[in-house]
Amino acid sequence: MKILHLSDTHGAHHRLRNLPDADVVVHSGDFCMVGEKREALDFLNWFCDLPYRHKIFICGNHDSCLYGANINGLDENVHYLCNSGIEIDRLKFYGVPMFTEDCISDRQTRNYANIPTDTDVLITHSPAYGILDFDDDINYGSEEILMKLSDLHLKAHLFGHIHRQHGITEQNGTISSNGAIIIDDYSKLNSPNIIEI
Repeated sequence: MKILHLSDTHGAHHRLRNLPDADVVVHSGDFCMVGEKREALDFLNWFCDLPYRHKIFICGNHDSCLYGANINGLDENVHYLCNSGIEIDRLKFYGVPMFTEDCISDRQTRNYANIPTDTDVLITHSPAYGILDFDDDINYGSEEILMKLSDLHLKAHLFGHIHRQHGITEQNGTISSNGAIIIDDYSKLNSPNIIEI
């Protein structure tokens, strides 16, 4: 399976042109800039129209307008994962959003703890601690995700959040992809990542 991975487009999704072919496109959050509904609707209209067989997205910390939202009316091949999963071609995808409201309580800890052990492709907004998470001399990734990874046998972990660490790495048979599209000054865009499983 070929996966096209995007993250952190922050309203610049219309600037993405000639996206490569893939079986599934995954957006791992921060499609909004300030978290307004009009931003989310603009992204969803664009995302739903992409010519991919399956489309998966989760929310990041900038997508606050969708906190607690029940999203209805999506095409059957568009999957919003909010502490939930979907199986596609025998691969189990599971998505954990990153809402500020959950991060300032113990809910985010519970969300990470509830990731199913049979997950093949984990989608979070935050990276795991120490994996493509370094910026300004600090590792910004989640230690909770890092600890959870040791319980899982993932094929891939897809995330974003740290704009300066766009890229792909592989450790112990797990592909880690930071799909952050926006570069720090928001004037340039990284190319999306392609992952083959």
